[in-house]
Amino acid sequence: MDTLNLLGGSAGMHLWAIATAAVVAAGCAVVGTLLVVRRMSLLGDAISHAVLPGIVVAVLLGGRPGGLWVLVGAVVAALLTVWLTQVLHEGVGMSEDAGAGVVFTTLFALGVVLITLAASRIDLDPSCVLYGILELVPFDTLLLGGVEVPRAFLTAGLVFLCLLGGVTLLWKELLASAFDPAAAAAAGLPVAGLTTGLLAATALATVAGFEAVGAILVVAMLVVPAAAAELLVHRLHLVMGVAIALGVLGGIVGYLAAWQFNTSAAGMIAVVLGIEYALAVLLAPGHGILARAWAAAGLAWRVACEDRLAVQWRAEEGGERAADATTVLTRLVCLWLRGSGRIAADGRLLPLGQTEAMLIVRSHRLWEAWLGRHAELPLDHLHPPAEWIEHHLGSEVRRRIAADVGQPAGDPHGRTIPPED
Repeated sequence: MDTLNLLGGSAGMHLWAIATAAVVAAGCAVVGTLLVVRRMSLLGDAISHAVLPGIVVAVLLGGRPGGLWVLVGAVVAALLTVWLTQVLHEGVGMSEDAGAGVVFTTLFALGVVLITLAASRIDLDPSCVLYGILELVPFDTLLLGGVEVPRAFLTAGLVFLCLLGGVTLLWKELLASAFDPAAAAAAGLPVAGLTTGLLAATALATVAGFEAVGAILVVAMLVVPAAAAELLVHRLHLVMGVAIALGVLGGIVGYLAAWQFNTSAAGMIAVVLGIEYALAVLLAPGHGILARAWAAAGLAWRVACEDRLAVQWRAEEGGERAADATTVLTRLVCLWLRGSGRIAADGRLLPLGQTEAMLIVRSHRLWEAWLGRHAELPLDHLHPPAEWIEHHLGSEVRRRIAADVGQPAGDPHGRTIPPED
């Protein structure tokens, strides 16, 4: 109800525009996922621009924007782009990305020139080609079951269903060729045919989104949701599902924001998709900025705790008193170690803290012993690398180091190496 109030009295037309944007985004996300995973995003960008002369020629020959002949013209132009790129790469020696840049800019410019020359004879406008006319999509309708349905919605819906069906039927082959094309080809899979089919599918998705977001901003729908999804999940079917969800969400939120701020719907959709990607970069588990910052902070805290335990162990080993904590961090560490039952109120190690401290000191002195035997470093150069590595040696690595250096009782400085258990 709140959404309908936001859209005002013509909510029905706006809902059709939103539905069209959502379906276009879903179709682009399907092929965009495969492009991103196969590291072919630049070629997808090239195709989205290079299909323009194919569309213009098809319209000049009597085709209708969004119709069958326009789809055929776009696919032909897409395949021509790939062929010309390969010719420049293999015949002239130009790098593949440079060749794609030359071909798609030339073909796109040719399409713009054709539109300009034939402006009086075809129903295509250069600005609409660049940015789409999503707001006007509900005015071009077909009667379907007594309901007026936007032609662009029907085209985008059919393309999405075809793309989804093709991916479902060829899922195993696409999965095999996505991550290791050489192995897939060696196994007898038609990798070249799958690649050609993917590029044709990219052309279909591009043409389906042509009226909605134009040739420029359709690239955002092809690449950005899939790139964001790849940061969030790591299995191909999940990446595709999340990419579709992000694309649809971007289409809906972008259109509503454009209506609210009275600006370009296609531009706002691309902006929302960019915000989604920025949030994925920030929040992605494992690789996101926050996750890495949290992991780094956790490592720094663990190192500080282990360092303090080792300082106390060495002090007790020598019958001395450990130096008092002087920084805010070490004071917090001491409070934590006391609260967690590792050191007593007077600073002495409790059994749990003693066990952990012995393992840290053992790691340190074993590594010094290993360096002393294999690296032949001076004694005063052994401590710094051992101080770093002591926090990263597990029990199995310690056992292997101990076996390699002959189960020594002491380190090169003559200090006792604590036992493992």
